[in-house]
Amino acid sequence: MSKTILIIEDEIAIQNTIKAFLEDAGYIIILASDGIMGIELFKKHTPDLVLLDLMLPKIDGYAVCEILRKESTTPIIMLTARDDDESQMKGFDVLADDYITKPFSMPLVLKRIEAVLRRTDMQDITSSTIRYRNIRLNTESYEVFVDDKSVSLTAREFEILILSILVYTFFSRMFDIMLPPVAKHSIVVA
Repeated sequence: MSKTILIIEDEIAIQNTIKAFLEDAGYIIILASDGIMGIELFKKHTPDLVLLDLMLPKIDGYAVCEILRKESTTPIIMLTARDDDESQMKGFDVLADDYITKPFSMPLVLKRIEAVLRRTDMQDITSSTIRYRNIRLNTESYEVFVDDKSVSLTAREFEILILSILVYTFFSRMFDIMLPPVAKHSIVVA
């Protein structure tokens, strides 16, 4: 399942460069050229990650970040020409997940996107909802959703699934590797 990235950037040349590079890497890209359009597209498409410029028309990136944070924990990476410490600290104060200054290297941007997405693939296990890639588990009601479709599992199957996700996530983080994903529909619970 491809991840969707919303790019909120007013400079068309930068938009197109980032879009082409990330599409080549397998991401689905949504473009917004101002803060208001970015908020609207965020609500409409619920992307997996937001790349956010700070100096935007209509509403600046800090305000966009604050608005998105009130509604979502979707990762936000600020991508901006503002490279002073104060701007970067303000970015983290409004709860951005990362801050990249222009000019930037596209391979480095890609690696930072991958790192942020890897950290968010598995939410805090103290939450009643666990998300891993296209799987969502509710630990209180024992409900499982794959691609937002309900899947019926026994209590034991549910526990095995949670344990498998935790072990996979632990080892991929512990050894700083990304284990190859299991082929879609290859896990069969009998």
